[in-house]
Amino acid sequence: MLSVLICARNELHNIKDCVNSVIALADEILVVDDFSEDGTDKEAMSLGCRVVQHKMNGDWSSQRNFGLENCRGDWILVLDADERVSTELAESIQKVLNSNEGNTSYWIRRENRFHYNKATHGVLRSDKVLRLFPKQGAYYSGLVHEKLHTSTTKSFLSGVLYHYTYDNWDAYFGKFNKYTQLMAKQQYESGKRANFWRDIVLRPWVAFFKMYVLKRGFLDGKLGFILSVNHFFYTMTKYVRLYYLERHDGKL
Repeated sequence: MLSVLICARNELHNIKDCVNSVIALADEILVVDDFSEDGTDKEAMSLGCRVVQHKMNGDWSSQRNFGLENCRGDWILVLDADERVSTELAESIQKVLNSNEGNTSYWIRRENRFHYNKATHGVLRSDKVLRLFPKQGAYYSGLVHEKLHTSTTKSFLSGVLYHYTYDNWDAYFGKFNKYTQLMAKQQYESGKRANFWRDIVLRPWVAFFKMYVLKRGFLDGKLGFILSVNHFFYTMTKYVRLYYLERHDGKL
């Protein structure tokens, strides 16, 4: 039995396409809703999903662990509401389920897409995510960019997971603000501290060079440059927040 776990808040514009990409594959789709105000929960229920409301409080791992506890399936496929399972990926997942092998978790190649803007390198280059796994013994840690812990072996699935990262620039900068806060808080709570010259002055330049040159953001033209510069400021902002957390006793 496969449970698809989707944690969501105010994702009315995304939830239908996400659910429809897995509805033929899943035995259940569980949406853990962070008390959405746009009707995400009602739309999910109308699509046949089981919806449980639970406050996230800025902790992605806690939210996903709550979802895992409430999933009924032996296998878990974790999705974000802005992701879509391709036809080839769905076929690969079905083959795994039919094989009855329960000691392997699977990496999935994810293509990041910015609505109305085309970029396939640098910040929006493809990445890999560990999303299909047996439920037994699995759990997450980390406030943001959470990590899955499982004792299973790892393998890769064929097929692509499409990730529609940003609908517009407002959404982009909204995530910029939220994620720099969460990353700084996570690093502070783990005992890390920021050095002004190393982390605030130098590290952003390294981040820009990595995205624009090493990860070939320059191949995406003007947008590649803009996203690489924004990554410069993302890195700086994250460490500025961490720097002042130490000086303000953990308060941003």
